[in-house]
Amino acid sequence: MIRPVLLMLIASLACAAVSSARAQETPVPTPVASPAELPATSPTPAPSPTPTPAPPPDVETLVDSLSPADLQEVVSLLKAEFVQPGRLTDQELARASVQGLLARLGTGASLVMAQTAPPDTPVSFLAEILDERIGYLKLGALSAENVQQLDAALDNLRAKSIQSVVLDLRHTPHSGDFDLALEVIRRFAPQGRLLFSLRKPGAKQERMFTSSQEPRFQGLVMILADADTSGAPEVIAGTLRLQARALVIGEPTAGRAVEYSERRLSGGRILRFAIAEAALPEGAPIYPGGVKPDLPVKLDRTLKQQMARQGADKGISQFVFDKDRPRMNEAALVAGTNPELDSIQSARRNGESDTPARIPRDTVLQRAVDLITTITLYETKPGKG
Repeated sequence: MIRPVLLMLIASLACAAVSSARAQETPVPTPVASPAELPATSPTPAPSPTPTPAPPPDVETLVDSLSPADLQEVVSLLKAEFVQPGRLTDQELARASVQGLLARLGTGASLVMAQTAPPDTPVSFLAEILDERIGYLKLGALSAENVQQLDAALDNLRAKSIQSVVLDLRHTPHSGDFDLALEVIRRFAPQGRLLFSLRKPGAKQERMFTSSQEPRFQGLVMILADADTSGAPEVIAGTLRLQARALVIGEPTAGRAVEYSERRLSGGRILRFAIAEAALPEGAPIYPGGVKPDLPVKLDRTLKQQMARQGADKGISQFVFDKDRPRMNEAALVAGTNPELDSIQSARRNGESDTPARIPRDTVLQRAVDLITTITLYETKPGKG
């Protein structure tokens, strides 16, 4: 009786020992700290952007920063120690001085050959009415004859009650005739105004240009100008913007609104340099920065010249407005005709292509027309004023 009981006791103790051993082998879970108990960590700073290095100053800026003593020292050091002393003789230094002066003076001075240039082909005046509501005036060469044609065109526009004008100066060659510029300006500027002046250094008095007559046109004026607009035409653009509230459309002008003097040098070359500059009563000077447009629009120069040649024969409206091709409509059906077929047959009879050629667009003139249309619609809006 004793042995079975003993065996049962031994088995029970063995099971308890195994359970205790397994319990000791079970890992105790590590308590997780709450977010408040976690140590604070600083955020990783974002990498700072690499600064863009400033562009190095150009030679002119560096030279301008030198004092008179520095300038003299540069010349002395180069003359004494430069590897090719023959390039720093007094004659070479004089050449460098003249070259640098002409580069710095820009449009103010130039050295030209003393050969007789062939006379320029005169640019004729052109007047046209766009869309039966806008006068287009290409001034052409600044000449007395073209000013007379301008008068006739303005009288015609007034007779037809046209109140908007585009004055195109892009095809007007360079001119230093400020008296003729005054005559053009007087056609648009109010009477009794100081328009512009010519200033000479050291002169006791400026030459004043004023309006002494009532303008022939008092409506809305748009001026077309570009980098070829040079000299007296620039004064026309700048003065009309100031005195006739005209808007300038296109590109900055050449910045040559000056009176030039030409002196023949003993070697035959000609030195041309500015002796007086045109100045407006108000606003930024015209020389040397030119007249900045109110509405900048670029146009390829070659394309501009191409349209000028074609416009002299067929008008410039073709470069502004799209021409609709004849289409079949109800009236044609009733009449038993076909406008499309008639147009093709007519083109073939005249030796023309029945496929319309792509016509270039004068984007500068188009912007002027769009602006006139917008201003006119606003001013005629019911309840305006």
